[in-house]
Amino acid sequence: MAAYVQSLLDQFHQRTPLRVGSLVVTVFGDAVVPRGGVLSLESLLAVTRAFRIGDGVVRTALSRLVADGWFARWKVGRNSFYRLTPAGAAPFARATERIYAGRPPAWRGSFDLLLLDGADDRAGVRAELAAAGYGTLAPDLMVGIGERAGEGGFLRLAGAPDDLATARRLAARAWPLDAVGARYARFVSAFAPAAEALEAGRHPDDLDALVVRLLLIHEFRRAVLKDPLLPAALLPEDWAGEAARDLCGRLYRSLAPAAERWLDRHARSDAGALPPPSPAFAARFAAPLRVTENLAI
Repeated sequence: MAAYVQSLLDQFHQRTPLRVGSLVVTVFGDAVVPRGGVLSLESLLAVTRAFRIGDGVVRTALSRLVADGWFARWKVGRNSFYRLTPAGAAPFARATERIYAGRPPAWRGSFDLLLLDGADDRAGVRAELAAAGYGTLAPDLMVGIGERAGEGGFLRLAGAPDDLATARRLAARAWPLDAVGARYARFVSAFAPAAEALEAGRHPDDLDALVVRLLLIHEFRRAVLKDPLLPAALLPEDWAGEAARDLCGRLYRSLAPAAERWLDRHARSDAGALPPPSPAFAARFAAPLRVTENLAI
C-alpha cells in the first residue's frame, strides 16, 4: 500500500465517531448509483475491509440505514443485496449536484432579503430557508443569493449594497464562511500529498484507487454540504474552496479509471456484474452548478 493511501486511512480512522453509515452512503452515491444502484453485501464488505473496518460494524450500520428508510435490502439465495430507497436517493441526488458540479454563477449585485412575518412556526420557516442556502442576519431576517425560496411566512425585500466591500462584509456576517473555509483548507492539506504522488507516477492498485476516491468524496462532501456556494465576488480573498474543488476534480479524474476497473472486475449486483457507468458519470466535476439546498448526510 502506498504511503499516501496509508496516511489518508490513518486520518480517516482518527475521526470519532467513525460514522460507518455515512461512508456506506458515500460508497453507494459515488460508485454504485451510476452503475445501476444495486450492490451485494459481499462486494460492499470487500470495499470496507480495504478501509480496515470490521464486517460486524458494517452490518450494524446497514441495519440502521435500512431501519431509517435510507436503504432497501433483499436476498437472492444466501446473498444479500442493497440499494438506496427513493426516500434515500432524493436527498443524495441533490447532494450529488453540489459535490460533482462546477462553480456557482456570478453574482448579479443584489441579495434576496426575507423578513419573517406572520408565520405560526417561525423556527420551522427559518430552518427551511437555512436548508435552501439562506444566511441569517438577525433572528427574523434571512439573506440569500437569488430567489431560492418560494412564498410563505416572510416578506421579500430587495437589497443592493453600495459597493462590493459592503456586500462581502454582509456575506461574512450572514454565513459561517470562516468555518467552511477552514474545512476546505484541511481538505487541501490532507489530499495534496496524494495529488503529488499521482503526478509523480506513483499510482495505487485498483482497490486502493477506489478507496482513495471514496475518501476524497467522503471528505469533500463534509465541506461542500456546509458551503452556501456564494459567488466568488462575495468570498474572502483567502477562500480555499476553489483550490479544494480543483484538487478534488483532478484527483477524481486521475483515480477513476483504476477505481472503475476494480468495480468492473469485482463488484456484483443481483443481476451479476455491475453495468457500465451512466453518461452522467463522465460529466462529474465538469458541469455548471445550479445551487439547490444545503444538505448534510
